[in-house]
Amino acid sequence: MIIFKPLIENIKEYQRGNLSENAVRLNTPHSIDETLKKAAPITAVLSIVLFLAMFIKTIVEHDLVINPIAFVFGFIFGFLLLAVHELLHAVVYPKDAKVTVGKLKGKLVFVALASFPMSRFRFIVMSLIPFVLGIIPLLVFVILPAEYKIVNGLMFGMAAMGMVSPSADVYNVIIVLCQAKKTDKIMFFEDDLYKICE
Repeated sequence: MIIFKPLIENIKEYQRGNLSENAVRLNTPHSIDETLKKAAPITAVLSIVLFLAMFIKTIVEHDLVINPIAFVFGFIFGFLLLAVHELLHAVVYPKDAKVTVGKLKGKLVFVALASFPMSRFRFIVMSLIPFVLGIIPLLVFVILPAEYKIVNGLMFGMAAMGMVSPSADVYNVIIVLCQAKKTDKIMFFEDDLYKICE
């Protein structure tokens, strides 16, 4: 079940599911702000991918390949799609899970909050599926010829937001891959991430 809440004040309130006795807390940061700091190298790598796409296309086309104003509009539209990013997280949860989607009060951060155990594989899919919001526009940008500067600008702006915004999700996936077995269930509880050993 997906619930939309425009403003969310306290993450912990929405992530208090039934935590199993054999749950083990993973070694993760205790807040979104800390997670974003830890994910900074991932953000840097994804930014380099975007830069290389722009650099190579500019070299190949021997021309400016985007309209700068269209890029700004694409970036703004990509920001608006952050709500869709969180909805994509939400739809991967099992039907029995209660997922609250909304914006954190006082921050430019959208969240999908749930506290429900799922398989490690499903957790990874749930975490990474929002990349489609960056990969699809990036592929369109790479394929389109330089004369489509407005569309290229829109697509590159959307790709910039769509590729970089899942950095914290990628960080969580790396933590899970390093600290949990294939057979473990993964679950958020309050500000932390747990594995439930089978």
